[in-house]
Amino acid sequence: MKIAVIGLGYVGLPLARLFATKYPVIGFDINEARVKELQQGTDSTLEVEDAVLQAVSVPNPELLLDKGENGLFCTTNLEHIATCTHYIITVPTPVDKNNRPDLTPLHKASETVGKVLKKGDVVIYESTVYPGATEEECIPILEKVSGMTFNTDFFAGYSPERINPGDKEHTVDKILKVTSGSTPEIGKQVDALYKSVITAGTHLAPCIKVAEAAKVIENSQRDINIAFVNELAKIFNRLDINTKDVLEAAATKWNFLHFKPGLVGGHCIGVDPYYLAQKAQEVGYHPEIILAGRRMNDSMGGYVASEVVKLMLAKDVKVNGANVLMLGITFKENCPDVRNTRVVDVVQELESYGINVTIYDPLASPEEVAHEYQLKTVKTKPEGKFEAVVLAVAHKEFLSTNLDSLKAENAVVYDVKGVLAESEGKL
Repeated sequence: MKIAVIGLGYVGLPLARLFATKYPVIGFDINEARVKELQQGTDSTLEVEDAVLQAVSVPNPELLLDKGENGLFCTTNLEHIATCTHYIITVPTPVDKNNRPDLTPLHKASETVGKVLKKGDVVIYESTVYPGATEEECIPILEKVSGMTFNTDFFAGYSPERINPGDKEHTVDKILKVTSGSTPEIGKQVDALYKSVITAGTHLAPCIKVAEAAKVIENSQRDINIAFVNELAKIFNRLDINTKDVLEAAATKWNFLHFKPGLVGGHCIGVDPYYLAQKAQEVGYHPEIILAGRRMNDSMGGYVASEVVKLMLAKDVKVNGANVLMLGITFKENCPDVRNTRVVDVVQELESYGINVTIYDPLASPEEVAHEYQLKTVKTKPEGKFEAVVLAVAHKEFLSTNLDSLKAENAVVYDVKGVLAESEGKL
């Protein structure tokens, strides 16, 4: 058995590294810079520690392909994956500017695999999609490019990713994995493959559509629950009640679900509900709750900015021309991922008031932020004083930062994450 992992990002690399402890694994990615850094034993996403990556890395593919040794070799060369027997696709599934599912990366990855597909091979998808996407969108591409017949010449599986970026406790091997196959026999084979490396165990779903649906509702459920507490935060702020205190009191009941208000971004919770909503609308159903939750959560950036401005006005701080420090730009704490971060909504809204915003994030790549959002960021603590400091992301570096040294006279401190001991405003 030789495994190819297509896409070496936050999902693909940890999975490839894990499989490489027991199998020959070729990691494939079209990003040459990404592959080069991985070949040098470094992961800029910080998901796999350098020593852990280097422990499974091999210097050339022949050790895996010819000698059958276990380990990982990363490449951009399609020929290196041509003799693999199992292809695991872990590419992103984003939405476009109108929040419509963009399956382009998935289509391209399927075309890539189709070029090297052989009889008896199994293609396993991990990318989050709407129910039916694997068999309706991906399989026809594999058939067309390879010239082979599905479930006769080659087979498919779906095992949705459950990576939690930045979480060093719930790593890929410690999170129970849902599996499925295009036939009952292939389902068992896919399940056995994952079970051989996932210590938390697996759950074999009856079919691919069930596994796809299970994944997309996981994040939709979290999105809706966060939207609810975001609405509560808006209500309690008007009533001059501390939302955190209310949630802690309510959480004393055994069946209360403890969610916190905040900005909902990233490549999962802020995206996946749109995939389910799109499919629902295609079959003639308009999803009320799912889209209402999305609207609420997408509105929070503007809400935070308006609350900061109100606090500045209340303290007689001149807004137009004021300097505001934004602590964090990534979509979550202790993670360099800036995809679909909603902190940019806060920044853009503040700038619409004529405010000068300085963004400080020790983890985010300034080049990536500039490319994605046309915003300038710094990785070191800036000099000067600021009329307002907004803690948008709870990086551990920020929790030990002396904010007094950054505050101008009458400065406002707004704590989006609710982790600071003292601040003028909290979400």
